[in-house]
Amino acid sequence: MPRMKTSVEAAIELGGLVKTYPGGASPAVAGVDLVVGRGSFFGLLGPNGAGKTTLVSMMCGLLAPDAGRVRIAGLDLAASPDEVKGRIGVVPQDLAVYPSLTPAENLEYFGSMMGLGGSRLGGRVDECLRIARLGPYAQKRAETLSGGLKRRLSLVIGLIHEPEILILDEPTVGIDPQSRLFIFDSLKAMNAAGMTIVYTSHYMEEVECLCRDIAIIDQGRIIAHGGLAEILAASGAGTVEIRAQCAPSEALLRRLGEIDGIRQVSCEGSIIRAASAQPTAAMCEMIRLMEEAGAGILSVSHGVSNLEALFISLTGRGLRE
Repeated sequence: MPRMKTSVEAAIELGGLVKTYPGGASPAVAGVDLVVGRGSFFGLLGPNGAGKTTLVSMMCGLLAPDAGRVRIAGLDLAASPDEVKGRIGVVPQDLAVYPSLTPAENLEYFGSMMGLGGSRLGGRVDECLRIARLGPYAQKRAETLSGGLKRRLSLVIGLIHEPEILILDEPTVGIDPQSRLFIFDSLKAMNAAGMTIVYTSHYMEEVECLCRDIAIIDQGRIIAHGGLAEILAASGAGTVEIRAQCAPSEALLRRLGEIDGIRQVSCEGSIIRAASAQPTAAMCEMIRLMEEAGAGILSVSHGVSNLEALFISLTGRGLRE
């Protein structure tokens, strides 16, 4: 097992994590090393099938790694699973709510499963109903609640035992903007109070808004890690966009795709986009070839300016399973 550097400032430390599913051609997670600092708001991104869910499942103790180690708040997950699980709260993408129970009953049930009882359990139920503003709905069956109310209930179920670390998987899927903003404000307040939050989402603007640190996983490996500005600068990836007077020919697109350093060329009408590790050099060569072909150029831009552009640049535009 790999030796892993530990830190009192780390909330989560993953060292050499590997997981291969039976029949899999390659590991779902292939030797991931990752540190999430205490008190951080951490975004974990990846396309479908990249290994994100497997990584989070091992982080939570729901799935055992084939190799490597997980430490939560300085504790070895394999050696102290019960103590570790008491330190983390999990809010899954699929609602973890019993529809036939009321919000109060759901909180009582999940709180008792986490070892709470008596006055402490009753106090935590009341506090979670207050946090989620579910007081008026406390005695209504969960199946009668709106999608936004169910999401808020699912969030506080993950908080019932006052965890140090909260892990959320797509917590705003299918809810209205008001509920989304409520969840954002609640998470920001909890993080400001010292809670470590790991947030997975396919909504890049959410991650940009909330997260100070980001990791992108693809094909089971971490391909970018750091603050947004840091990974934008360090990735060496970029995009070139050229708007032509008319749609380019297939022959011209092929020539553009053969330019040294260009990873991918796509075309939407008269707009040509290329991903390159050296966007400035690629842009100059693209302009030269287009001028040779007599393709009129209306505008040119290059560089990655936001998280979505970086994500596409690193993981490609192709559809995933």
